[in-house]
Amino acid sequence: MVLPTALQDFLTTAASTPNLSFYLNGTSIVLANPNPHWTLLDFIRSQHGLKGTKLGCGEGGCGACTVVLQTRDGRAQIRHRAVNACLYPLIGVAGKHVITVEGLGNVDHPHPLQERLGKLHGSQCGFCTPGIVMSLYALVRNAYDPKTGQFNLTQDDIEMKGHLDGNLCRCTGYKPILQAAKTFVQEDLQARLAVRTRPSEMETPIESESDTSRPQSCGRPGGCCRDTPGSSCSSSSDRDSSRTSISTPDTEPEKDLANSTVPQFDFKPYIPNTELIYPPALTKATPQLVCYTDDRKAWLRPVTLAQTLNILARCPSATLVGGASEVQVDIRFKGAEFAVSVFIGDLDELSYIKPVEKDGTITELIIGGNTPLSDIEAECNRLIPDLGDRGSVLSATSKVLRYFAGRQIRNAASLAGNIATASPISDMNPVLLAINATIVARTPTQETTIPMTNMFLGYRKTALPKDSIITSIRIPLPPPGTHELTKSYKQAKRKDDDIAIVTAAFRVRLAPDNTVSEIALAYGGMAPTTLLARQAMAALQGKKWGVQAVLDSTIDALLEDFNLPYSVPGGMAHYRRTLATSLFFRFWHEVISDLNLTSTAADPSLTTEIHRNISHGTRDNHNPHEQRVVGKQLPHLSGLKHATGEAEYVDDMPPQHRELFGAMVLSQRAHAKLLSVDWTPALQPGLALGYIDHTSIPAEKNIWGPVVKNEQFFAVDEVMSHGQPIGLVYAETALQAQMAARAVKVEYEDLETILTIDEAIEKGSYWPHGKQLRKGVAVTPEKMKDVFDKCDRVFEGVIRMGGQEHFYLETNAAVVIPHSEDGSMEVWSSTQNTMETQEYVSQVTSVPASRINARVKRMGGAFGGKESRSVQLACLLAIAAKKTKRPMRAMLNRDEDMMTSGQRHPFQCRWKVGVMNDGKLVALDADVYNNAGFSLDMSGAVMDRCCTHIENCYYFQHAHIRGWVCKTNTHSNTAFRGFGGPQAMFIAESYMSAVAEGLGMDIDELRLRNLYTQGQRTPFLQEIDQDWHVPMLLEQVKKEARYAERKAEIAEFNKRHRYRKRGISMIPTKFGISFATAVHLNQAGANVKIYTDGSVLLNHGGTEMGQGLYTKMVQVAAQELGVPAESVYTQDSSSYQTANASPTAASSGSDLNGMAVKDACDQLNERLKPYREKFGKDADMATIAHAAYRDRVNLAASGFWKMPKVGYQWGTYDVEKVKPMYYYFTQGVACTEVELDLLTGDHTVLRTDIKMDVGRSINPAIDYGQIEGAFVQGQGLFTMEETLWTQGGQLATRGPGTYKIPGFSDIPQEFNVSFLQGVSWSHLRSIQSSKGIGEPPLFMGSSVLFALREALKSARADFGVQGPLVLDSPATAEKLRLAVGDDLVKKAEVKRKEGEKGFFVAVA
Repeated sequence: MVLPTALQDFLTTAASTPNLSFYLNGTSIVLANPNPHWTLLDFIRSQHGLKGTKLGCGEGGCGACTVVLQTRDGRAQIRHRAVNACLYPLIGVAGKHVITVEGLGNVDHPHPLQERLGKLHGSQCGFCTPGIVMSLYALVRNAYDPKTGQFNLTQDDIEMKGHLDGNLCRCTGYKPILQAAKTFVQEDLQARLAVRTRPSEMETPIESESDTSRPQSCGRPGGCCRDTPGSSCSSSSDRDSSRTSISTPDTEPEKDLANSTVPQFDFKPYIPNTELIYPPALTKATPQLVCYTDDRKAWLRPVTLAQTLNILARCPSATLVGGASEVQVDIRFKGAEFAVSVFIGDLDELSYIKPVEKDGTITELIIGGNTPLSDIEAECNRLIPDLGDRGSVLSATSKVLRYFAGRQIRNAASLAGNIATASPISDMNPVLLAINATIVARTPTQETTIPMTNMFLGYRKTALPKDSIITSIRIPLPPPGTHELTKSYKQAKRKDDDIAIVTAAFRVRLAPDNTVSEIALAYGGMAPTTLLARQAMAALQGKKWGVQAVLDSTIDALLEDFNLPYSVPGGMAHYRRTLATSLFFRFWHEVISDLNLTSTAADPSLTTEIHRNISHGTRDNHNPHEQRVVGKQLPHLSGLKHATGEAEYVDDMPPQHRELFGAMVLSQRAHAKLLSVDWTPALQPGLALGYIDHTSIPAEKNIWGPVVKNEQFFAVDEVMSHGQPIGLVYAETALQAQMAARAVKVEYEDLETILTIDEAIEKGSYWPHGKQLRKGVAVTPEKMKDVFDKCDRVFEGVIRMGGQEHFYLETNAAVVIPHSEDGSMEVWSSTQNTMETQEYVSQVTSVPASRINARVKRMGGAFGGKESRSVQLACLLAIAAKKTKRPMRAMLNRDEDMMTSGQRHPFQCRWKVGVMNDGKLVALDADVYNNAGFSLDMSGAVMDRCCTHIENCYYFQHAHIRGWVCKTNTHSNTAFRGFGGPQAMFIAESYMSAVAEGLGMDIDELRLRNLYTQGQRTPFLQEIDQDWHVPMLLEQVKKEARYAERKAEIAEFNKRHRYRKRGISMIPTKFGISFATAVHLNQAGANVKIYTDGSVLLNHGGTEMGQGLYTKMVQVAAQELGVPAESVYTQDSSSYQTANASPTAASSGSDLNGMAVKDACDQLNERLKPYREKFGKDADMATIAHAAYRDRVNLAASGFWKMPKVGYQWGTYDVEKVKPMYYYFTQGVACTEVELDLLTGDHTVLRTDIKMDVGRSINPAIDYGQIEGAFVQGQGLFTMEETLWTQGGQLATRGPGTYKIPGFSDIPQEFNVSFLQGVSWSHLRSIQSSKGIGEPPLFMGSSVLFALREALKSARADFGVQGPLVLDSPATAEKLRLAVGDDLVKKAEVKRKEGEKGFFVAVA
C-alpha cells in the first residue's frame, strides 16, 4: 500500500528496514518484507518441519499455538514468555528468540518434559500437547536461578498459579498431564536440582545468565551445552548465526503471495541434553525501526516512544497494537481491516513498574503502559507483604490479574490496552475506577492526565485524545493509618481464562466512628461502560458501616442503579442484578471482618470465596488379567510424537504441487430465501481463482446424509440454517481464500425461524420418526391410565438438557489430491468414517468408489463430531479438485467448524411416573423430544438410544416411551460421545430426584429399591443377564468413598455454613454397547501381513482419534501372533486397505476391529503352526516367517467379524420374538462431592470416585484415560457448557471466548478411579473379554450436577423456599445462584414485559 508521504519521509530519515530479524529455535532468521497479514503462527506453520505449533481456535483461547519468546528484560535477565502464536503479530518477534516445540527435542532425543507427557499418558489425541509442553517449558525455564543453580518450582506453581490456564485439553481430563508435570518437578528436578560445575570452574563465582561475558548453564536436567567448555551449542556464536542466516532475495519482496514461494530455512539439528540459550548476537544487536507492507496493509514496529509519536503525527489513522488479543480476533472473525498497524510491544520506555516513595513510604505505583499483565501481577504479589493493611489495592489488582484471560494473553497484553479497548466487561477497569487511578497519555504535541472517573464516555469510547498513546497508569495507595479496604470480584462461566459476566471492585474508607468517608462501587458487565453505582454510593456516604438498615438501603439503591431490562444485551438480566447485590453483600461483611468492626467472628462462608487445592488422585494399577502384551499399560503409540510435535495431522501434511486452498461461503441467516449471490468481488486480483456452488454438480448429487439423504451440499434458493454452505472459493493461499469468502455478496429475504423444541412442538415441526417403546400394559397404550390410577402417587414434570459442542482441538480438515489417470483421488480427511467419505466423494465426482481412497492417520479429537459432519468439507474440496485438476486443502476456522458441524442434541422430556408409597416404581410414560436441526443426520438414531436408556438402571413394570425428532433452523445436530444415552440417563435421574423428594424418601434408598435384578427386562424387553454388576459397584463405591460417613459430615457442614453448601451424590450408569438397530454397522474387517524380517503390518477399519484404538489393536495382534508390540505397525486407516469400514463410533471400535484382527491372526497362526513346531516355541517371527515364505505360505490374511445375537426390530413387543438391542452393558458408578458458593453460583468439585466395569482391560492406562477424560467432558456438559443462539437464529457461542469447556482448575480436587475386579467375564465373547469404554463414563459427570442439587436443597431449606426443585442441564453458575431463592434473588427479579424476548435463545 502507499503510505502517507509524511510517514514515508519519516521512515527514510529514521533508517527503517523492511527486514524482520529474529531467531527461531537457535537459527537466525531474516525475512525480507514478509506478508503483513501473517501472524507468528502463519509464519511458523509455513516452514517445513515446524508443524507442531497448532491452530486450535485463532483467538488465544485454547493454547494449541503456544510458543515461547525468549527475551532479555530491562534488568538484563533472560525471560521466557509463553504466548499465543495465533494472535501474536509476526512483527513482534523482531529481536527476539522464538522457541517452538521442535526446539526442545524429538522422538529420538526428547526433552524430559516431552518424555514424561508422552510416556505417562499425558496425551490422547495429542493436538493440544505441544502447546501444553511449551507452557510448562516456559515455567521451568523461568524457575531456574543461574546464581544458585536451583529451580524455584513446586507443584503449587504448576497447578495453582495459572501457568496452564491458557491451555485446553478435550481428551485427558487433565489429571495425567498434571501428574506428569508434577513428577518432572519431583523427580527430574529434585534428583538433579543443583547444576554441577566442573572441578576447574569451582573457584569461579556463578554469574547471572544476563552476564554474556561467559555463557552460563541454563540448568537443563541432564546437562546444558554450557556446562562443558567448548561443547557445541545451538546458536553459540555470531559466526554460526551468520552462516545460517537466510534472507528472501531483494528481488522477490513477497508482495504477490499468489506467485511467490514461502522462504524455507535449514534449522540446526536438536542437540541432545542441551537447552536453547539466548543467542548472544541478539544482545549485541541494535533495535531498529521495522516497516513492511503489501498492497493492502502495512506493519510498523518503532523502538522508541518518540518514533511512535512521530508515526501517529504523520498517520493519525494508524492502529496501535500490543498483544493483539482483541485486534487479531477482529481481523480473523469479523473481517476487520487495519491499513496501518503499529506494534508498540517493544517500547522499553513504557515497560516498567515504579513504586513512588515519600518519606520512606510508598504512596503510589506507576505502571508503564506496555508492562505485561503477568509482570504487574508478580510485582503486586512482591509488594503486598511489605504494605500490610495498605496493600489491599494491590491485592485486589493481583486477584483480578490472576484470573485475567490465560497466561499467554497476560504475557503479551498490557494495562494500557485493557483501558483503551474500553470493554464494558473489562476485568481491570473496575479496579482502576474504584481506586480512581490516573491515566497519562501522550500525543505528538502534549501530555494529558485523565482520572479513571472521566475515562469512559460510552460503549467502547474513551476520553483519550486522538492520536495518543497511554504511557503510564498511576495507582494510588492509601495513606498510612487510614481505615481503608479495596476488594475485587469477578464472576464468569469458568474460573480460569473466561470473559466476565459481572466484574466489580469496591473501595471504602471509614472515619474513626466507622462512618463512610469515601466510597467507590465500580462495576463491569452492568452497562455499556464500566461505571460507578452512584445511587448506592450516595446511600452509603456518611453512614455507619455495619448497620443493617444501611445495608438494606444500599441493596435497594444498587437495584435502582442497575435496572436492567429482560432483553438487555448479553442476557442474564436477573443473574447480573443478583450478582451486583450479592458481591456487595459479600464486601459489606468482608469490611466488617477485615477491619474488625465487631467482636463477633464473621461467617467464613460469607467472607471468603471458594478456592481449590492442589489436585491429586489414584488409579488402581494392579491388573490381575495382564498377559504378555494385552493388559499392559503401554503408552499411546503416538504419545511421544504428540509431545514433540512430530505427530502429523491432516493440515500438517506437506504442501502438494500446485495446491489450492478452499474456504466455504456460509449462510449468515437461519432461514431465508437466497435472492442473489454475487461472486464477482471474490474473484478480484489477489483473492480467489474460482468458486463452486450448486451449479457445479448435478442436482441429484447435491444431497447427502448418513441415514436419510435430506441435506444439500450447497444451498439452492433457500438457506435453512446459520452456517449452511452456499459455495466454496479457492485461492493460492488460505488467507486469500478466507478474504475471498468474506467478499462474496449474498442478498437474503428472511423467513420464519424455528429454533427451540418448544417452538417446534407448537408448530408441529418434526422429522418423520414415529418409534415407540411399549412394555407391560403399554402394549395397549390406553391401559396405562388404569395403571396410573392404581399407583399411590403420580409425579409429572418437564426436564430440559442443552446441547454440547464437541470442541475437538483439531477442527475439520481435508486434503484432496486428484490424479490425472482414471480420475482417481486420494482424500485425506479428519474423519471417523472412511466409508462414508469415500461414498459421497464418489457421488459428487461421478467417480467409482474403487477409485476414491479415503485416508486418515489420526484426528485431533472427534467425539462423534467427525462421524458424519466431516464428509461435507471433503466432498466440497473434491468437487473443486476435479474442476481445477489441482489438489485442494482446507482447515476450518473454529467459528466455521462450530457453525457447520452440529453438536450434541438438546433434549426435552415431558415425563410421568407412577410409584407406590414404599418407593416402588410402577409405570413410566414419556414424550422425549430432541432438536435435530435443519437436516436429519443421525438424529433419529440418537433418539433411539435415548429412548432405550431413559430408565437408566431402574426397573419399570410398565413403560410407554415416545420419541419426537424436531425439525428446526439450527445447525444439524449429530453424534456426540454417548449418542443420546447421557441425555436419557439425566432425564431418569431427574425424575428419580423428583419422586424421592415428593415421597420424602432419601434418593439413594429410592435407587436401591428399584435397581434391576437379573432376569428382569428393560423397556425394550432386553433381559438383564448374569453380566449385571451395578449393585456390586454401588456397594463397593459406597464403602471405598466413605459415602455414608461423608454424607453425615456434609449435613453438619451445611448446618454451620449459611452461604456455602456442600452436596454429595452417587450415580450409576448402564450403557449399551453396539450400533443398536443399525445392525449392519456391527461388523469390521482387518488385514494382517507378516514380512520375512518378522515385522507385521496391521490395517483395520478403525480410526485413531486419541482413544488409543491403534495402540490396543497393536497389542491384540502382538499378543495373538506372539511378537513384541513394537514389531506391529499401523500406517493409517484407508478405504483401499479396508473396504466398507463401519465408522469408529458407539464404543465398539475395540470389539469390532479387535475380533477382526484376531480372526486374521488366527488364520496366520494356523498356517504358521508347522513352523512353530519345527523351530520351537522360542523361535522369533523372522525365522518362522522366512521359512514359511520359502515354502510359499501366504503371510497375509484378511479377518472379519460381525457382532452376534443383536438384531432388535422396533415395534416388536413380544418377549419370545424380540432380539437384543445391545451386545452387553458397560456399567459404572460415580460418587462426587461439591462445594457451592450461594452468593455467586460458583462451585468446586472436592472429590470424585469412579468405579467402572470394563471387563478385562486390553490397556488399563488407556481405559483410565478414557474414563477420566469422559468424566470431565461430562462435567462440562452438565455444569458449564452452554450453547446459545441470537434471536435471529445465529449461533452465538462459536469459539472459546463464548463457549467454555472445563480447564485445568475445574477437575475434581481428589480424583480416584478404579476397575471392578473379582467377577467373571468369560460369557462376554468380546475381544479379550474387554468392554467398550469410550462413551459410558461420560454420564458419570452428571454426579457433579446431582451433588450440586443436594447442596441447593440444603440452601433452599435454610431460606424457606417451597416447591419442587427443577435443575435443568447445564447447571451453570447462573442457574445455581437463582435456584437458591434467597431475598437477594427475589429482590433482583426482572419482570418480562409483554412481547419482550431474552437476548439469547437456549434451544432445548
